[in-house]
Amino acid sequence: MTFLGISGMHYSGQDLVGARILLAEDSNVFTSMISKRLKELFGIEVEICRNFEDLQLAYDRSTDPVTLAISNINLPGAENGEALSYLIDLSIPVIVFTGTFHEDTREKLLKQDVVDYILKDNVFAVEMLAESVCRFLTNHQHHVLIVDDSPTARALLSSRLKRYNFRVSTADSGAKALDLLKKNADIGLMVTDYNMPDIDGFELTRRIRSVRGSHELRIIGVSSSDNRLLSARFLKAGGNDFMLRPFIDEEFYCRVNQNLDTLIQIRSMQERRAGDRKATA
Repeated sequence: MTFLGISGMHYSGQDLVGARILLAEDSNVFTSMISKRLKELFGIEVEICRNFEDLQLAYDRSTDPVTLAISNINLPGAENGEALSYLIDLSIPVIVFTGTFHEDTREKLLKQDVVDYILKDNVFAVEMLAESVCRFLTNHQHHVLIVDDSPTARALLSSRLKRYNFRVSTADSGAKALDLLKKNADIGLMVTDYNMPDIDGFELTRRIRSVRGSHELRIIGVSSSDNRLLSARFLKAGGNDFMLRPFIDEEFYCRVNQNLDTLIQIRSMQERRAGDRKATA
C-alpha cells in the first residue's frame, strides 16, 4: 500500500497507464513537475498542450477518448477561458490548475461542473493535483448509495458523485435502501436523508448497523433541518458523519473522501492482520 498526498489518502499502487490525460498548461516549470510526478506515481504519460492550438490538435489527432484534462483557466490563444469551455463542451472531465482565483471564479467553475480545482499558491500544489487525479481515476472502484425521498435531492447528489467518477445507486425510501444493501455487498458508503416517510435516517442507520459495521459501510446523514441536535442523534445511532443542507460542493466531496479513506485504511489493516496470522500459523 503506497501512501499518497497530504490528506492521508491511500493508493493501492495499481498501474493507471491506460488513462489518457491532457495537460493544458504553458508554464515549463509546472508541466515538468506534473508530468514527472504522474509518471513516477502512476506510470501515466501526459500529453502536454502549451497553448489553445496544441490542445485542439491533441484532441483531433487521436480517436482515443480523453480520460481527464488538467487545465489552466487561461492559455496562450485562449486568454478568456476558452480552453476550459472547449473541454467542457466536449464532455471531458476537467481538473482546473490555476493561480488566478477569487469567489467569482469559484462560482463559474462549479457551474461548469469541473471535477476539482487546485490552486498554485503553495508548495503542495502538485502533490494535491496528483492526489485529485488519482481519486478521479480510482473512484469508480467505490459504490455509493444515495437515500432520499426527494427526486430533486437524489438527482443533485447523484450528479455530484458521478461527476467525481463514483458508481452510484439511489433509493427513494429506507425500505428500498435496505433491499439494495442486501443485493449489493460492495456498497461502501451511504448518504441518507433524515426525514423520510417510511423509515427515517436514524432508524435506517440503526437497522443497518445491526448487520453491517462501520468497517464495512460508512454512513453520512444529511438534513435540511436547522435542528443542531440531529447531528448528535445521528452519530449516536451509528452514523459516521452528518451535514446540514445547503452544503457546498467542496465540503461534501471532502467528507465523502475522508469516509472512504477511513474505510480503505480499516480494510488494509484487516488484510495485514490476516496476513500476519497466516504467516505465524
